[in-house]
Amino acid sequence: MKKNKALLVSVLVMILVILSGIATLTAQEISWMRNRVVSPEIHTDNSVTFRIFAPDATTIKINGGWMEGWGTTEPLVKNDTGLWTLTVGPLQPDIYTYTFQINGITLMDPANVQVMRDGTRYASMLLVPGKASELYAVQDVPHGTLSKVWYESPTVNMTRRMYVYTPPGYDSGSDKYPVFYLLHGGGGDEDAWSTLGRACQIMDNLIARGKAKPMIVVMTNGNPNDAASPGEAPPRKVSSDPMSGIGGMGSGVFEKSLVNDVIPFIESHYRTLPGRANRAVSGLSMGGMQTINLAFDYTDTFDYFGVMSMGLTPPQDGRDWFPDVDTRIKNLEKKGYKLYWIGCGTADFLHEASGNLVAKMEENNLEFTYRESSGGHTWSNWRIYLSEFAPLLFK
Repeated sequence: MKKNKALLVSVLVMILVILSGIATLTAQEISWMRNRVVSPEIHTDNSVTFRIFAPDATTIKINGGWMEGWGTTEPLVKNDTGLWTLTVGPLQPDIYTYTFQINGITLMDPANVQVMRDGTRYASMLLVPGKASELYAVQDVPHGTLSKVWYESPTVNMTRRMYVYTPPGYDSGSDKYPVFYLLHGGGGDEDAWSTLGRACQIMDNLIARGKAKPMIVVMTNGNPNDAASPGEAPPRKVSSDPMSGIGGMGSGVFEKSLVNDVIPFIESHYRTLPGRANRAVSGLSMGGMQTINLAFDYTDTFDYFGVMSMGLTPPQDGRDWFPDVDTRIKNLEKKGYKLYWIGCGTADFLHEASGNLVAKMEENNLEFTYRESSGGHTWSNWRIYLSEFAPLLFK
């Protein structure tokens, strides 16, 4: 009995020492405590607790994808051990990104190994489980293969990189497949759809459920002045050309390179089914602009078009992003197509532009499918659109 009491007293003394002396912990002890922090912790009701051990911090806030309004933050609360905590939600099933702001400096969650890159921005990631996010999770189903492929692009005089998803069974079989060209938005690159968009998981799960046909999915870099994503290409001089960046995505050069360089490469290196009936293209935001241009100018190349969070915008800063629409749209009427799909959120800043595209299609008596959702210009919507658009292809 005396031994038990002595042990209990020793444990209590140790706890008091830790609680009272947290500010004087050694670097090794602080590292030990940080490594035992669980963050994020997703509870059974889909509320989420975030934690970070930072005894010397004076303020810590979190910015998360579930929050409304650009730059919105919520403070974490510090306890007497130096552990900061915040519980939010319950959150709707989805994928969310977030960052901490520690004394005004933006950092990722050191306890979370799941990280996403969106252009030059990095953030921690969590997947809240539920029916709406099932397609985004890795399930116990056959998996396709994602390859990072370099190809020659004479159109832009550059060796460039794209991601190619081949469906389950491709490597061990001899079947030929249709091809779906999937385009990112401004600020993104060839990595965007597989990382932020969860394209591989969505396709694996749709194919396994019999909701989508097995297909090859090609995710290109839509910036014609870039060979690949940052750090993955040879260094080049910073361009002062106004057509670089987003301007380059709207120049029409990428569309030409897709048709003249990418498609011939894919069809000569992969087992593909021939003809426009076996080609689809879809893109979000600036990739949606490129899709609109491909529908106007290369209608005989594709039979399926999906425009996400984009439409017909008026001229801006002296530039007309969609010149000669009335003339070019006649190609759609003349050559026909199997599907023209448009999706946009009601809170999207391009919602009006999307409505302009719908009105122009109606004005020319062209068939289309319009999908309006809640929310704005976000990956939450684009993942939904992919999961709904892909099952409509190659029927």
